[in-house]
Amino acid sequence: MNKVILIGRLTKDPELKFIPGSGTAVSNFTLAVDRNYINAEGKKETDFIPVICWRKLAEHVANNLNKGRLVAVSGSIQTRKYQAQDGSTRYVTEVVADEVKFLDWPKDGGSAQRTSTQSYGHDYESPMETFGGFMEVDGEEEVPF
Repeated sequence: MNKVILIGRLTKDPELKFIPGSGTAVSNFTLAVDRNYINAEGKKETDFIPVICWRKLAEHVANNLNKGRLVAVSGSIQTRKYQAQDGSTRYVTEVVADEVKFLDWPKDGGSAQRTSTQSYGHDYESPMETFGGFMEVDGEEEVPF
């Protein structure tokens, strides 16, 4: 079984490209994922994991995400190799995303298209639906129970 689930922040805006000939959309980005432990210096270490998306998911990610956004990625690990210009063999390990869930709102306060936690194609206005039944509460308001 080859399954990976990651939660982290984008290190830069996703890049969207189209494969010549087929026109298939492909998008890639790097996800910064904190490790669960603190090192000897008292700091958390972070892994920078390359992620690739294909087709509709690639377009959705490229059109709705940007640097700093918090996402959950579900997919599989892929290792491939290629010949570099100097003739050496290079290996690349990346996550091929099956699903990308947006876990926060855009930093511009929501003026951009609000996107749900679904992989693509669903927009919700209600925070109750977006946060899986939980409602976001401002620190100055009372808790609704």
